[in-house]
Order: sequence, then structure tokens, then C-alpha cells
Amino acid sequence: MTASKRLVLVTGASGFIGKTMVRALAANGWAVRGAARDPAAIPEAAGVERVVLPDLAREADWAPLVDGATHILHLAGIAHAPGHLPEDVYTRINRDVVGELASATRGRVERFVLISSVRAQAGLAADHVITEADPPQPTDVYGSSKLEAERLLAESGVPFTVLRPAVVYGRGVKGNIASLATLAQTPMPLPFGGLDNRRSLLALDNLASAIELALASPKAEGETFLVADTEPISVADLVTAMREGLGRPPHLLRVPTGAVKRLMATFGKEKEWERLSGNFVIDAGKLRAIGWDPRVKTYDGIAAMMRAPNGPAPNSLKT
Repeated sequence: MTASKRLVLVTGASGFIGKTMVRALAANGWAVRGAARDPAAIPEAAGVERVVLPDLAREADWAPLVDGATHILHLAGIAHAPGHLPEDVYTRINRDVVGELASATRGRVERFVLISSVRAQAGLAADHVITEADPPQPTDVYGSSKLEAERLLAESGVPFTVLRPAVVYGRGVKGNIASLATLAQTPMPLPFGGLDNRRSLLALDNLASAIELALASPKAEGETFLVADTEPISVADLVTAMREGLGRPPHLLRVPTGAVKRLMATFGKEKEWERLSGNFVIDAGKLRAIGWDPRVKTYDGIAAMMRAPNGPAPNSLKT
């Protein structure tokens, strides 16, 4: 079956990743059915059908959305929500919906690609290079709900692939990358010159190519893959790349890490400090071994993101 005769249902098609995937899949000959709460927010393109995503907070009839679909790309879910949500909300939207959608597609689709998260496998930092061989050890309800969703999909009988991406960056990014970008956009010197820890990130374009491979490759069926750029980056180099993209010098100060930690704690940003200061290196060699070619290098990708119109989303220091 040629790509032009394949119909992929993309849930969460109006989101940060979803918009990119709708455009990319349509450009590469897929028929796309994009589903979002507001279909008008889904990119318009030849071959793209825009439909309403059911309310994920309650059980829904998925039959009309999956009718005729040969592939599923499930992006919809809760990631960074303001404030604290009850655990059952994460469980319902991140776990139960996957089970229901898989049941609705059993015997009907060639591949169900679930975008999970590296947080299904690990916390905010790790003292070793993370691979798929490590036992999953999520540290919060978000990660646990993603891991449980993976389990439901694997047990459903539907041909599947699970992707566990690192933190994704690119035009329109939100969350902690946007928060750091907001700091980088200020003229003030920043106390990150001594942060030489290494963290793996993932360019949006690299994720897009990983998703297309997961949808089509026979070698991806029934597998779970970590997804990250080839080389990790330090926080100091990350801010340097951001300011290079803005045409500015790095202007970083080498401040003792204890002092930076106390400063972050003063503003109630202990979690952000853990993300900034800890090591979190991912080896995505398993996915590269089946043909994935992540062409964007993190430093170059971050600089390009800052140069782009409407690069990172305007953001405060909230997560």
C-alpha cells in the first residue's frame, strides 16, 4: 500500500508536536485526519481532514474517528498542566484513553504509534546513560500514567510502536525550554557558566522523522524506543546557543552551584534547579539502528529556534 493510500489519525493535532506532524505527514503523501478540541487550530493543507477530538475526560465513541484509518498517531494527553491536577485526571486522560482507542482500532489498523515520554522510564536526573534496557522507574503521576498507557497498548493486540521522547524543543515550544529562553532574551548576565552537566534534548524535526519511521517501518512494530538528539548539551552551552541565535554574546557568569541552587530555591524553583543541574543523558541507539537519522544537532537546533519568528512561546518561569 502506498503512502498516498494510507490514512493516519493524529490526535492532539493542534498542539506543539501535532501541528508539525500534520504538515510533515501531508507533505510526504499521507492522508491525514487531524483531531483536536478546536479543529480550526489544525493546519490547513491538501490531504488534511480536520475533525473534533472527543472530550478525553469521559469515555467516548471513537468509531467515527478511526473509520477508514490505517494508522494512529496518538499525541493527545496531559503534559505540563498549570497547578496540581488530581491523580485520576492524569490516569483518565493519559492512560485510559489509550486503552479505549486501542480497543476501537483492534483489527483495523496497521500501526498505532503512541507518543509516551522518557518520564515513563526515569525521573528528572540520572547518574548513568539511559537506555531501553533500564527498568522503568517513573517518579511522578505523569510518568506513571504514561507507563501504564504503554502497558495497555502492548496488551491490546494492536500492532504498535511506543516512542519515549526527551524534552522536545522547536518553534513554539513551551515549558522549561521556553522559560530558559525567556531568561536568555534578557540583557542580564546569567549565573550558569559553571553548569557543565549534560542533558539530552530532542529537536522537533528529529522527532518528526522518528515518528514517520515508527509509522512505517516493520522493524519498529512491537518495540519501545527512546528518542533524543545524538549528543547531550550542558546548560551553559544551551544558553550560549540561545544567545548566539539572538546575535548576542553568552554573558555567562561562573557562580558556585550552591549559590545558584539557593537563588532558585528563593523563588520556589527547586524542580527547575533539578532539571538544570542534574545529568540526564539518553542513548537512542536502538532507534538509530533501524534507520533513524537525527540530522539536527542540539546546539544548532537551539540557535535556529531562537532565530525563527515566534520561536519559543512567551513564558514566565512557570512549568
